[in-house]
Amino acid sequence: MQVSDIMTQRVLTVSPGATVAQAIALMQYQKVRSLIVEPDAPQGSYGILTERDVVYQVMAKGYPPEQVRVSEIMRQPCIVIAADLTVEAAAQRFAETGLQRAPVVEASDCGQRRLVGVLSVTDIVMKFNLGQDWQDPLSHPLQAALRQARVVCTPAAQITQECEIAWEVVEQLSADVISNTVASTGDESSF
Repeated sequence: MQVSDIMTQRVLTVSPGATVAQAIALMQYQKVRSLIVEPDAPQGSYGILTERDVVYQVMAKGYPPEQVRVSEIMRQPCIVIAADLTVEAAAQRFAETGLQRAPVVEASDCGQRRLVGVLSVTDIVMKFNLGQDWQDPLSHPLQAALRQARVVCTPAAQITQECEIAWEVVEQLSADVISNTVASTGDESSF
Protein backbone atom coordinates (compact mmCIF):
# COMPACT_ATOMS: atom_id res chain seq x y z
CA MET A 1 0.00 0.00 0.00
CA GLN A 2 1.29 3.44 -0.91
CA VAL A 3 0.99 6.81 0.79
CA SER A 4 -1.31 8.01 -2.01
CA ASP A 5 -3.82 5.31 -0.97
CA ILE A 6 -4.33 6.67 2.56
CA MET A 7 -3.24 10.33 2.52
CA THR A 8 -5.68 13.15 3.06
CA GLN A 9 -6.09 14.76 -0.33
CA ARG A 10 -7.63 17.99 0.88
CA VAL A 11 -4.66 20.23 1.60
CA LEU A 12 -4.97 23.62 3.20
CA THR A 13 -2.06 25.96 2.70
CA VAL A 14 -1.08 29.31 4.11
CA SER A 15 1.45 31.86 2.98
CA PRO A 16 4.54 32.31 5.16
CA GLY A 17 3.74 36.03 5.23
CA ALA A 18 0.26 35.56 6.71
CA THR A 19 -0.27 36.49 10.32
CA VAL A 20 -0.81 33.81 12.92
CA ALA A 21 -4.25 35.34 13.53
CA GLN A 22 -5.13 34.68 9.86
CA ALA A 23 -3.82 31.12 10.16
CA ILE A 24 -5.88 30.54 13.32
CA ALA A 25 -9.00 31.84 11.59
CA LEU A 26 -8.39 29.46 8.66
CA MET A 27 -7.82 26.51 11.01
CA GLN A 28 -11.00 27.28 12.93
CA TYR A 29 -13.11 27.82 9.82
CA GLN A 30 -11.86 24.64 8.13
CA LYS A 31 -11.76 22.64 11.40
CA VAL A 32 -8.19 21.44 10.92
CA ARG A 33 -5.24 21.14 13.28
CA SER A 34 -2.47 22.11 10.88
CA LEU A 35 -1.69 24.01 7.70
CA ILE A 36 1.00 23.44 5.11
CA VAL A 37 3.08 26.57 4.65
CA GLU A 38 3.79 27.33 1.00
CA PRO A 39 7.43 27.70 -0.06
CA ASP A 40 8.53 31.32 -0.31
CA ALA A 41 10.49 30.57 -3.51
CA PRO A 42 9.95 28.15 -6.44
CA GLN A 43 12.60 25.72 -5.19
CA GLY A 44 11.95 26.48 -1.51
CA SER A 45 10.91 24.08 1.21
CA TYR A 46 7.44 23.51 2.52
CA GLY A 47 6.76 24.32 6.13
CA ILE A 48 4.05 23.26 8.52
CA LEU A 49 2.12 25.16 11.14
CA THR A 50 0.27 23.21 13.81
CA GLU A 51 -2.07 24.24 16.54
CA ARG A 52 0.67 23.24 18.97
CA ASP A 53 3.05 25.75 17.36
CA VAL A 54 0.45 28.50 17.79
CA VAL A 55 -0.24 27.66 21.43
CA TYR A 56 3.37 27.08 22.52
CA GLN A 57 5.12 29.80 20.53
CA VAL A 58 2.55 32.58 20.47
CA MET A 59 -0.23 32.27 23.03
CA ALA A 60 1.86 30.84 25.87
CA LYS A 61 4.37 33.67 25.42
CA GLY A 62 1.68 36.35 25.32
CA TYR A 63 2.47 37.51 21.78
CA PRO A 64 -0.42 39.06 19.84
CA PRO A 65 -1.28 36.62 16.99
CA GLU A 66 -2.06 39.49 14.63
CA GLN A 67 1.53 40.74 14.92
CA VAL A 68 3.37 37.43 14.47
CA ARG A 69 3.99 36.02 10.98
CA VAL A 70 3.55 32.35 10.18
CA SER A 71 7.16 32.27 8.94
CA GLU A 72 8.36 33.17 12.46
CA ILE A 73 6.92 30.08 14.15
CA MET A 74 6.42 27.44 11.45
CA ARG A 75 8.54 24.34 11.23
CA GLN A 76 10.68 24.52 8.13
CA PRO A 77 11.98 22.72 6.34
CA CYS A 78 9.67 19.90 7.20
CA ILE A 79 9.99 16.45 5.78
CA VAL A 80 8.02 15.70 2.65
CA ILE A 81 6.69 12.30 1.76
CA ALA A 82 6.56 11.01 -1.81
CA ALA A 83 3.09 9.89 -2.88
CA ASP A 84 4.46 6.58 -4.17
CA LEU A 85 6.32 5.74 -0.94
CA THR A 86 5.06 2.69 0.94
CA VAL A 87 3.04 3.29 4.09
CA GLU A 88 5.63 1.33 6.09
CA ALA A 89 8.46 3.56 4.82
CA ALA A 90 6.44 6.68 5.64
CA ALA A 91 5.76 5.36 9.15
CA GLN A 92 9.48 4.78 9.54
CA ARG A 93 10.22 8.40 8.49
CA PHE A 94 7.74 9.64 11.09
CA ALA A 95 9.35 7.43 13.74
CA GLU A 96 12.85 8.65 12.85
CA THR A 97 11.92 12.34 12.93
CA GLY A 98 9.31 12.31 15.68
CA LEU A 99 6.93 14.23 13.43
CA GLN A 100 3.22 13.50 13.16
CA ARG A 101 2.32 14.90 9.73
CA ALA A 102 3.98 15.88 6.49
CA PRO A 103 3.08 17.21 3.07
CA VAL A 104 2.83 14.61 0.31
CA VAL A 105 4.35 15.51 -3.04
CA GLU A 106 4.75 13.97 -6.44
CA ALA A 107 7.13 14.99 -9.18
CA SER A 108 5.58 16.66 -12.21
CA ASP A 109 6.74 16.11 -15.77
CA CYS A 110 8.99 19.17 -15.60
CA GLY A 111 10.70 17.98 -12.42
CA GLN A 112 8.81 20.29 -10.06
CA ARG A 113 7.29 18.93 -6.88
CA ARG A 114 3.52 19.21 -6.72
CA LEU A 115 1.67 19.16 -3.40
CA VAL A 116 -0.99 16.41 -3.60
CA GLY A 117 -1.92 15.70 0.00
CA VAL A 118 -1.01 15.46 3.66
CA LEU A 119 -0.13 12.32 5.59
CA SER A 120 -0.45 12.04 9.34
CA VAL A 121 0.11 9.30 11.86
CA THR A 122 -3.66 9.33 12.29
CA ASP A 123 -4.08 8.51 8.58
CA ILE A 124 -1.75 5.55 9.01
CA VAL A 125 -3.56 4.19 12.06
CA MET A 126 -7.11 4.86 10.91
CA LYS A 127 -6.88 4.09 7.19
CA PHE A 128 -4.30 1.31 6.97
CA ASN A 129 -6.09 -2.05 7.07
CA LEU A 130 -4.38 -3.54 10.10
CA GLY A 131 -7.36 -4.73 12.09
CA GLN A 132 -9.76 -6.02 9.48
CA ASP A 133 -9.62 -9.58 10.86
CA TRP A 134 -11.22 -8.80 14.21
CA GLN A 135 -14.03 -6.45 13.21
CA ASP A 136 -17.53 -7.21 14.38
CA PRO A 137 -19.74 -8.45 11.51
CA LEU A 138 -21.99 -5.43 12.01
CA SER A 139 -19.12 -2.97 11.62
CA HIS A 140 -19.26 -2.97 7.82
CA PRO A 141 -23.03 -2.29 7.64
CA LEU A 142 -22.60 0.41 10.29
CA GLN A 143 -19.82 2.10 8.29
CA ALA A 144 -21.95 1.91 5.12
CA ALA A 145 -24.92 3.42 6.96
CA LEU A 146 -22.72 6.22 8.33
CA ARG A 147 -21.43 7.02 4.84
CA GLN A 148 -24.97 7.06 3.47
CA ALA A 149 -26.21 9.29 6.29
CA ARG A 150 -23.37 11.74 5.71
CA VAL A 151 -24.14 11.90 1.99
CA VAL A 152 -27.86 12.34 2.49
CA CYS A 153 -27.53 14.77 5.39
CA THR A 154 -25.13 17.39 4.09
CA PRO A 155 -24.62 20.37 6.41
CA ALA A 156 -26.35 22.69 3.95
CA ALA A 157 -29.36 20.44 3.51
CA GLN A 158 -32.38 20.59 5.75
CA ILE A 159 -33.27 17.48 7.68
CA THR A 160 -35.45 15.37 5.46
CA GLN A 161 -37.31 12.17 6.07
CA GLU A 162 -34.56 10.31 4.18
CA CYS A 163 -31.94 11.87 6.46
CA GLU A 164 -33.89 10.89 9.57
CA ILE A 165 -34.23 7.32 8.32
CA ALA A 166 -30.49 7.15 7.56
CA TRP A 167 -29.60 8.24 11.09
CA GLU A 168 -32.12 5.80 12.59
CA VAL A 169 -30.33 2.99 10.73
CA VAL A 170 -26.98 4.22 12.07
CA GLU A 171 -28.33 4.35 15.63
CA GLN A 172 -29.85 0.87 15.39
CA LEU A 173 -26.67 -0.65 13.94
CA SER A 174 -24.57 1.11 16.60
CA ALA A 175 -26.78 -0.34 19.33
CA ASP A 176 -26.50 -3.80 17.74
CA VAL A 177 -22.69 -3.56 17.58
CA ILE A 178 -22.51 -2.51 21.25
CA SER A 179 -24.89 -5.24 22.44
CA ASN A 180 -23.05 -7.91 20.41
CA THR A 181 -19.70 -6.76 21.79
CA VAL A 182 -20.98 -6.67 25.39
CA ALA A 183 -22.57 -10.10 24.96
CA SER A 184 -19.32 -11.59 23.66
CA THR A 185 -16.96 -9.88 26.13
CA GLY A 186 -19.21 -9.16 29.09
CA ASP A 187 -17.54 -5.76 29.40
CA GLU A 188 -19.66 -2.66 28.99
CA SER A 189 -17.05 -0.27 30.46
CA SER A 190 -15.33 0.38 27.13
CA PHE A 191 -18.43 2.18 25.79
